[in-house]
Amino acid sequence: MKLSELKDFLDRKADRYNHPDFIENDPIQIPHRFSLKQDVEIAGFLTATISWGNRKSILNSADKILSYMDGSPYDFVINHTEEDLRHFMSKSVHRTFNGDDLAQFIRNLARLYRKSDTLENHFLLHTGESDFYHSLERFRNEFLGNGVHRASKHVSSTYKNSSAKRLMMYLRWMVRQDNRKVDFGLWTRLNPAHLSVPLDVHTGNTGRQLQLISRKQNDWKAVAEMDITLRKLDSEDPARYDFALFGMGVNGEF
Repeated sequence: MKLSELKDFLDRKADRYNHPDFIENDPIQIPHRFSLKQDVEIAGFLTATISWGNRKSILNSADKILSYMDGSPYDFVINHTEEDLRHFMSKSVHRTFNGDDLAQFIRNLARLYRKSDTLENHFLLHTGESDFYHSLERFRNEFLGNGVHRASKHVSSTYKNSSAKRLMMYLRWMVRQDNRKVDFGLWTRLNPAHLSVPLDVHTGNTGRQLQLISRKQNDWKAVAEMDITLRKLDSEDPARYDFALFGMGVNGEF
């Protein structure tokens, strides 16, 4: 397939799936319940963190998290006490992400919000950077802080060659601005041109079928390989093709 033909094909598929109907069965529906910027940020971050496995299970677990936070994520993060956290620390949340992990995530989020009123400021790129490889590692280190906690395994490290799928998905939600009413476009200090497609089993398999990547592993090297072609197709918004690749993959078109 010629590059122009590939672009036309993926543009049509992206337009098909980048639609409000997409929200109904996707984890992004959770932050869409909120209007306050910080509520959207926190609900989105925690939902993205647990976004592996069955999507129905993810949604049920996200509902559980919101119930633990009294339905008000930002207020809970800012004003919680250790006693509040103890109410769910011994409970299950989502697979290997348990109540103790959630409590630590809330402590870490509170620390970041004491530094800034938006999580966006903790993902900013440095001069000369054109993707989030270094940014995600800086965020990981700042978010986890100096303490050692089992929750650290739930924040991927690009420096260990992880594709950081869940963090990249979260960034797509917060950064992309296209007025399609799926992604939020809340964060304006980050450029959509620097985003990458969140690489998981669906986008990876579809990408290989379309010869966007040759690497067998779904890791950061594969993300970088896919970036080369997708940024040729749309240099300003390459992550829009997540809708095409994921949509085709999850619906069995490849």
